Amino acid sequence: MAGTGDADQGRSGLRRAVLLATGIAVSTLSVWLPVPARAADPQTYVTTIRATGQGDLDAAINSSSNLLALQKTHAVSPFALAGRIRGEYDRIRTALESFGYYAPTIRIEVGMSPRKGAPGGATLDGRDPRLPEWLLSVPKGQNVQITVTSTRGDLFRLGRLTLQRAPQDGVGDVVLTDPQAAAFGLRVGQPAVASDVLAAATRLQSELKEEGYALAEVGPPKAWLHPETRTLDLVFTVRRGPIVDIGAITLTGLKRVHPAYIARRLTIHPGMLYQPSRIEAARQDLASLGVFSDVQVRDVPPLTPGDRMPLDFGFTEGKRRMVELQGGYSTDLGGRGGVSWTHNNIFGNAEKLRLTALITGLGGSAQQGLGYDVYADLMKPDFGSRNQNLSVRVEGIRQLLYSYRQTALLVRAGLVRRLGRRWTVSYGGEAEQEQIDQMGRTNDYTIVSLPLSATYDGTGVNNPIDPATHGVRLSMSATPSASLINGTSFFTILQANASTYFDLAHLGLSRPGRSVLAFRGIIGNVQGASTFDIPPDQRLYAGGSATVRGFRYQGVGPQFPNSKYAIGGTSMDAGSFEFRQRLFRSFGAALFADAGQVGTGSRPFEGKLRVGAGAGVRYYTPIGPVRVDVAVPLNRPPEGDTWELYIGLGETF
Repeated sequence: MAGTGDADQGRSGLRRAVLLATGIAVSTLSVWLPVPARAADPQTYVTTIRATGQGDLDAAINSSSNLLALQKTHAVSPFALAGRIRGEYDRIRTALESFGYYAPTIRIEVGMSPRKGAPGGATLDGRDPRLPEWLLSVPKGQNVQITVTSTRGDLFRLGRLTLQRAPQDGVGDVVLTDPQAAAFGLRVGQPAVASDVLAAATRLQSELKEEGYALAEVGPPKAWLHPETRTLDLVFTVRRGPIVDIGAITLTGLKRVHPAYIARRLTIHPGMLYQPSRIEAARQDLASLGVFSDVQVRDVPPLTPGDRMPLDFGFTEGKRRMVELQGGYSTDLGGRGGVSWTHNNIFGNAEKLRLTALITGLGGSAQQGLGYDVYADLMKPDFGSRNQNLSVRVEGIRQLLYSYRQTALLVRAGLVRRLGRRWTVSYGGEAEQEQIDQMGRTNDYTIVSLPLSATYDGTGVNNPIDPATHGVRLSMSATPSASLINGTSFFTILQANASTYFDLAHLGLSRPGRSVLAFRGIIGNVQGASTFDIPPDQRLYAGGSATVRGFRYQGVGPQFPNSKYAIGGTSMDAGSFEFRQRLFRSFGAALFADAGQVGTGSRPFEGKLRVGAGAGVRYYTPIGPVRVDVAVPLNRPPEGDTWELYIGLGETF
């Protein structure tokens, strides 16, 4: 064991290192000297901090330097500047010690900045008692040059590591289990880096709490420095306390949401082992319901009989009603705009009702006139089972496309079930009554369908409008259908969609999220019927922002002779590549190429392949990027458009 002087030095050294590692500012040493009768003018200066040869240490020194941080914005009198210089020694020593260098050499030289064509004069040491008077003698308008040089010295390493019981837990050392030792992670002989030491204490405390020791505490250690062996001994005080279960759970702040529903929704219950991760997961689950602006959970000590910790969930309910404006434009589909009204808690159990009315077909090369899309959506969560939602839609549509004119009423009901964090499956039923006019022939259809789908989202993006920067998205659907009027036909629509994203930061070519490659593939097929046995709106099409940009909506694939009326097909495939580059803070750009084809056979990859390419700009807003893309066809069909413009919210995929 080192002597008292070494012990004091070690404790103060680690204490300084701990302060830096935890972001606690070290106060600047101020030196007060007698004030002259005339107030001195502020003294400007330039600071140079010489590199130590260790990049992360240099960054820490620069961040901790008051001289560097304040030189442009807080010019002070010569006397105050002398105090600032002297205070710099402790700040830089703290930075060095936080990286394990407990025997550094720090030199601060102060001189006059050389004027153009003239060499600099003599320098003064930053600790020289004559420094205030010397600074006062600097000619007005002359900068002072301050140069900081740090020599790291030997790297200190961890010596003896001791974990002792807190007084509440008795006497003796603490023996860690294998999981606790793995969480602690410190080893004799590793560099005595303050952030590693503090992180070890935090990890051990978290592991103890995760094992049910709700009162566990592991604080910063006491340290003993041994300069002769270049080691640092640490003693941690560990309080475990009893193993604790969850006690009574109270719900506060609920006004319009039914407490009984929240109690059923909770994933934790009294008597379960107290585990912070499980408690946090329960909090996040309640926050995801969409009816709360904030959800907090806190312990309510003391422990109740049986070593149980009461918990309180505090809720702040969000706005129940919301009105949104919608809009978009493309040269093929024209403009669309309207309004949505949403009630987020209509019956008190987080049910959501959304009413939407849109005007469509405001111009556009694929449109023949104005249309509408009016629908009501009702979502009831936890219908019949947890994480299973009932979704109901009633929709009225009128669209006047060049391919066909449609007026339809649709009713859809189904269940949407989450399987873990990434998978979602849905199944249900749909009925549609429609009238379609195509090439002068009008037909009525009654279509009954049983749509089934599964989706996977590995991007980690919670808001679908936010752009993904990594991961994979998959969706697959099968829709058995029957058309019951003008002869009964049965057919099944099969579709699959996949997209993936690669951040060039993984190759060291950019900062995270700034440069992203995005890829998309779509494939579809209709089984059981030929093209003209299928209602026109149930056929497969390509062209437009959702498939092949540069071609108008439904502009890829077979067309009626001497027209730009698309027939549609029974097979479709499309692929997209996009490079997205973030520019500045709020702007970005994109380059893309799409290709796709539509066929009338039973298998994909048939028909004339069409290719489009283009570029776009992005403006990033708090609700997502506003997208403006321009695309051109590289092999335009005879009746095709020469270019297309797309404006919308969010990325294309």
